[in-house]
Amino acid sequence: MKPAKTPENPLKKYGKYLIAVLAIAAVILVASYFLIPQSDSARFQEAGALYTKSVDLANAGSYSEALTDSDQALALNVTPLIPIIQANRAGILVALGRNTEAITAADVALAGRGNLSTLKSIAWFNKGNALVNLGRISEARAAYSNATALDPTLKAPAI
Repeated sequence: MKPAKTPENPLKKYGKYLIAVLAIAAVILVASYFLIPQSDSARFQEAGALYTKSVDLANAGSYSEALTDSDQALALNVTPLIPIIQANRAGILVALGRNTEAITAADVALAGRGNLSTLKSIAWFNKGNALVNLGRISEARAAYSNATALDPTLKAPAI
């Protein structure tokens, strides 16, 4: 009898994509400092800090805690950060096996305005992972194709 194969941690496997999302977040944070009224600045900074903490927790494998911080960041309703939070949240939800919710989160990220190709490529990729887990292979292939069209360095898993 073969020993059971240990499932690979999806966030370790795709961690470099989370780094790209963090880079986008940094750019958004800096730009927003100059564009958001000071009254909203504290809320924006709090949401950004919660988002960053959620990425760190997810990278450490603490998915439940990462999701809690991600949800708290979303609750602050800082519009420019919603797509990036949701793209990251989709990956966390996949890691937790909550694939239907991951697809919804990815769709919110994909609906975000602006030319955020790196963020959208990660959202497509996370959506593809959720679709594979749900057995929706043709839809997953299409999602991975959209991800690699935006970022050719993303490599879809063999499915």
